[in-house]
Amino acid sequence: MAWFCTGKTNSDLISNMAKKGILNSDLVAAAMAKVDRANYVTHKADAYQDSPQPIGHGATISAPHMHAHATEHLLPFLQPGSKVLDVGSGSGYLAAVLHHLVSPEGVQGKVVGIDHIPELVEWSILNLKKDGLAEALQDKRIEVIAGDGRQGYASGGPYDAIHVGAAAPTLPTALVEQLASPGRMFIPVGSYTQQIIQVDKDANGKVTKKELMGVSYVPLTDAEKQQRGY
Repeated sequence: MAWFCTGKTNSDLISNMAKKGILNSDLVAAAMAKVDRANYVTHKADAYQDSPQPIGHGATISAPHMHAHATEHLLPFLQPGSKVLDVGSGSGYLAAVLHHLVSPEGVQGKVVGIDHIPELVEWSILNLKKDGLAEALQDKRIEVIAGDGRQGYASGGPYDAIHVGAAAPTLPTALVEQLASPGRMFIPVGSYTQQIIQVDKDANGKVTKKELMGVSYVPLTDAEKQQRGY
Protein backbone atom coordinates (compact mmCIF):
# COMPACT_ATOMS: atom_id res chain seq x y z
CA MET A 1 0.00 0.00 0.00
CA ALA A 2 2.77 2.41 0.93
CA TRP A 3 4.32 2.24 -2.50
CA PHE A 4 1.28 3.83 -4.13
CA CYS A 5 1.76 7.27 -2.60
CA THR A 6 3.64 8.78 -5.56
CA GLY A 7 2.44 12.27 -6.49
CA LYS A 8 3.11 14.92 -9.11
CA THR A 9 4.10 17.46 -6.46
CA ASN A 10 5.35 17.47 -2.89
CA SER A 11 1.82 18.31 -1.73
CA ASP A 12 0.40 15.37 -3.69
CA LEU A 13 2.92 13.02 -2.12
CA ILE A 14 2.09 14.15 1.42
CA SER A 15 -1.66 14.04 0.73
CA ASN A 16 -1.39 10.50 -0.62
CA MET A 17 0.54 9.31 2.43
CA ALA A 18 -2.14 10.81 4.66
CA LYS A 19 -4.90 9.07 2.68
CA LYS A 20 -3.11 5.73 3.08
CA GLY A 21 -2.81 6.18 6.83
CA ILE A 22 0.97 6.50 6.83
CA LEU A 23 0.83 10.12 7.97
CA ASN A 24 -1.43 10.50 10.99
CA SER A 25 -0.06 13.63 12.60
CA ASP A 26 -0.71 17.14 11.35
CA LEU A 27 2.67 18.11 12.85
CA VAL A 28 4.56 15.57 10.73
CA ALA A 29 2.59 16.46 7.59
CA ALA A 30 3.32 20.15 8.12
CA ALA A 31 7.04 19.51 8.66
CA MET A 32 7.26 17.39 5.50
CA ALA A 33 5.36 20.05 3.57
CA LYS A 34 8.12 22.54 4.43
CA VAL A 35 10.82 20.32 2.88
CA ASP A 36 10.78 20.02 -0.89
CA ARG A 37 12.15 16.57 -1.73
CA ALA A 38 13.26 17.90 -5.14
CA ASN A 39 16.11 19.67 -3.35
CA TYR A 40 17.46 16.37 -2.01
CA VAL A 41 17.47 13.98 -4.98
CA THR A 42 19.75 13.59 -7.97
CA HIS A 43 16.91 13.27 -10.51
CA LYS A 44 14.34 15.98 -9.86
CA ALA A 45 11.81 14.42 -12.24
CA ASP A 46 11.56 11.49 -9.81
CA ALA A 47 11.47 13.59 -6.63
CA TYR A 48 7.92 12.70 -5.67
CA GLN A 49 8.04 8.99 -6.42
CA ASP A 50 7.37 6.89 -3.35
CA SER A 51 10.51 4.81 -3.75
CA PRO A 52 14.13 4.85 -2.60
CA GLN A 53 16.49 6.53 -5.06
CA PRO A 54 20.26 6.41 -5.53
CA ILE A 55 22.15 9.54 -4.51
CA GLY A 56 25.63 8.33 -5.44
CA HIS A 57 28.48 6.66 -3.53
CA GLY A 58 26.40 3.50 -3.02
CA ALA A 59 23.86 5.40 -0.93
CA THR A 60 20.14 6.04 -1.35
CA ILE A 61 17.50 8.43 -0.11
CA SER A 62 14.79 6.33 1.54
CA ALA A 63 11.30 6.13 0.13
CA PRO A 64 9.08 8.96 1.41
CA HIS A 65 6.77 6.52 3.18
CA MET A 66 9.71 5.25 5.27
CA HIS A 67 10.68 8.80 6.25
CA ALA A 68 7.06 9.34 7.22
CA HIS A 69 6.95 6.12 9.28
CA ALA A 70 10.19 7.06 11.05
CA THR A 71 9.04 10.56 11.92
CA GLU A 72 5.63 9.37 13.11
CA HIS A 73 7.19 6.77 15.42
CA LEU A 74 9.73 9.24 16.81
CA LEU A 75 7.21 12.08 17.17
CA PRO A 76 6.63 11.77 20.94
CA PHE A 77 10.33 12.58 21.37
CA LEU A 78 10.49 15.33 18.71
CA GLN A 79 9.31 18.14 20.94
CA PRO A 80 10.36 21.79 20.49
CA GLY A 81 13.88 22.03 21.87
CA SER A 82 14.64 18.30 21.51
CA LYS A 83 18.02 17.01 20.39
CA VAL A 84 18.07 14.47 17.52
CA LEU A 85 20.73 12.33 15.83
CA ASP A 86 20.20 11.26 12.19
CA VAL A 87 22.62 8.43 11.36
CA GLY A 88 23.28 7.97 7.64
CA SER A 89 21.92 11.44 6.94
CA GLY A 90 22.67 11.12 3.22
CA SER A 91 21.05 13.91 1.22
CA GLY A 92 19.98 15.85 4.32
CA TYR A 93 16.25 15.44 3.66
CA LEU A 94 15.17 13.92 6.97
CA ALA A 95 17.45 16.25 8.93
CA ALA A 96 15.42 19.10 7.45
CA VAL A 97 12.10 17.49 8.39
CA LEU A 98 13.31 16.81 11.93
CA HIS A 99 14.56 20.38 12.23
CA HIS A 100 11.12 21.82 11.55
CA LEU A 101 9.71 19.71 14.39
CA VAL A 102 12.32 20.43 17.07
CA SER A 103 13.16 24.02 16.14
CA PRO A 104 9.89 25.80 15.40
CA GLU A 105 10.12 29.58 15.28
CA GLY A 106 11.79 30.94 18.39
CA VAL A 107 12.90 27.55 19.73
CA GLN A 108 16.49 26.23 19.69
CA GLY A 109 16.31 22.50 19.06
CA LYS A 110 19.20 20.54 17.55
CA VAL A 111 19.55 18.03 14.71
CA VAL A 112 22.90 16.34 14.12
CA GLY A 113 23.30 14.47 10.86
CA ILE A 114 26.21 12.07 10.49
CA ASP A 115 27.34 10.23 7.36
CA HIS A 116 30.56 8.38 6.59
CA ILE A 117 30.75 9.68 3.00
CA PRO A 118 32.33 13.18 3.13
CA GLU A 119 31.07 14.00 -0.36
CA LEU A 120 27.50 13.33 0.76
CA VAL A 121 27.99 15.53 3.82
CA GLU A 122 29.11 18.39 1.58
CA TRP A 123 26.24 17.79 -0.85
CA SER A 124 23.67 17.61 1.94
CA ILE A 125 24.80 20.97 3.30
CA LEU A 126 24.30 22.48 -0.16
CA ASN A 127 20.86 20.87 -0.33
CA LEU A 128 19.85 22.26 3.06
CA LYS A 129 20.98 25.74 2.05
CA LYS A 130 19.03 25.41 -1.21
CA ASP A 131 15.96 24.52 0.85
CA GLY A 132 16.20 27.74 2.86
CA LEU A 133 18.03 26.39 5.92
CA ALA A 134 21.32 28.31 5.69
CA GLU A 135 20.58 30.18 8.92
CA ALA A 136 19.82 26.95 10.77
CA LEU A 137 23.19 25.61 9.63
CA GLN A 138 24.95 28.82 10.59
CA ASP A 139 23.62 28.85 14.15
CA LYS A 140 24.06 25.05 14.40
CA ARG A 141 20.42 24.14 14.94
CA ILE A 142 21.36 21.73 12.13
CA GLU A 143 24.86 20.27 12.06
CA VAL A 144 26.05 17.72 9.50
CA ILE A 145 29.33 15.91 10.10
CA ALA A 146 31.40 13.18 8.48
CA GLY A 147 31.98 10.17 10.71
CA ASP A 148 31.18 6.56 11.53
CA GLY A 149 27.48 6.60 12.36
CA ARG A 150 27.75 3.18 13.99
CA GLN A 151 29.58 4.93 16.81
CA GLY A 152 27.10 7.79 16.91
CA TYR A 153 28.31 11.23 17.98
CA ALA A 154 28.73 11.10 21.73
CA SER A 155 29.92 14.69 22.18
CA GLY A 156 26.58 15.96 20.91
CA GLY A 157 24.42 13.64 23.02
CA PRO A 158 22.46 12.41 24.75
CA TYR A 159 19.70 12.48 22.13
CA ASP A 160 15.97 12.49 22.72
CA ALA A 161 15.52 10.70 19.40
CA ILE A 162 17.84 8.78 17.06
CA HIS A 163 16.99 7.83 13.48
CA VAL A 164 19.17 5.35 11.61
CA GLY A 165 18.80 5.27 7.83
CA ALA A 166 20.73 2.07 7.07
CA ALA A 167 20.57 -1.48 8.40
CA ALA A 168 22.93 -2.57 11.17
CA PRO A 169 23.55 -6.33 11.48
CA THR A 170 23.00 -5.99 15.24
CA LEU A 171 21.86 -3.13 17.43
CA PRO A 172 24.83 -0.75 17.92
CA THR A 173 25.59 -0.42 21.64
CA ALA A 174 27.02 3.08 21.19
CA LEU A 175 23.72 4.39 19.82
CA VAL A 176 21.72 2.88 22.66
CA GLU A 177 24.10 4.48 25.15
CA GLN A 178 23.64 7.87 23.49
CA LEU A 179 19.86 7.79 23.89
CA ALA A 180 18.56 10.15 26.53
CA SER A 181 16.41 8.86 29.40
CA PRO A 182 13.70 8.93 28.19
CA GLY A 183 14.48 8.58 24.50
CA ARG A 184 13.61 6.57 21.40
CA MET A 185 15.49 5.14 18.40
CA PHE A 186 14.12 3.99 15.04
CA ILE A 187 16.60 1.60 13.40
CA PRO A 188 16.58 -1.16 10.76
CA VAL A 189 18.43 -4.23 12.07
CA GLY A 190 19.46 -7.41 10.24
CA SER A 191 21.52 -8.67 7.33
CA TYR A 192 19.51 -10.92 5.02
CA THR A 193 16.17 -10.16 6.64
CA GLN A 194 15.67 -6.83 8.34
CA GLN A 195 13.22 -5.43 10.86
CA ILE A 196 12.66 -1.88 12.01
CA ILE A 197 13.31 -1.93 15.74
CA GLN A 198 11.89 0.74 18.02
CA VAL A 199 14.26 1.10 20.96
CA ASP A 200 12.88 2.91 23.99
CA LYS A 201 14.83 4.02 27.04
CA ASP A 202 12.70 5.08 30.00
CA ALA A 203 13.42 7.72 32.63
CA ASN A 204 15.25 5.13 34.74
CA GLY A 205 17.46 3.99 31.85
CA LYS A 206 15.62 0.72 31.21
CA VAL A 207 15.81 -0.28 27.52
CA THR A 208 13.01 -2.09 25.69
CA LYS A 209 12.80 -3.14 22.04
CA LYS A 210 9.81 -3.58 19.74
CA GLU A 211 9.73 -4.92 16.17
CA LEU A 212 7.68 -2.65 13.90
CA MET A 213 7.92 -3.93 10.31
CA GLY A 214 10.03 -5.83 7.80
CA VAL A 215 12.16 -3.64 5.52
CA SER A 216 15.02 -3.68 3.02
CA TYR A 217 17.69 -1.02 3.65
CA VAL A 218 21.27 -0.60 2.45
CA PRO A 219 23.77 -1.80 5.09
CA LEU A 220 25.15 0.48 7.78
CA THR A 221 28.81 0.09 6.91
CA ASP A 222 32.02 2.03 6.35
CA ALA A 223 32.79 4.27 3.41
CA GLU A 224 35.25 1.91 1.71
CA LYS A 225 32.86 -1.06 1.70
CA GLN A 226 29.92 1.05 0.62
CA GLN A 227 31.66 2.65 -2.34
CA ARG A 228 32.94 -0.69 -3.65
CA GLY A 229 29.43 -2.21 -3.40
CA TYR A 230 29.76 -3.85 0.02
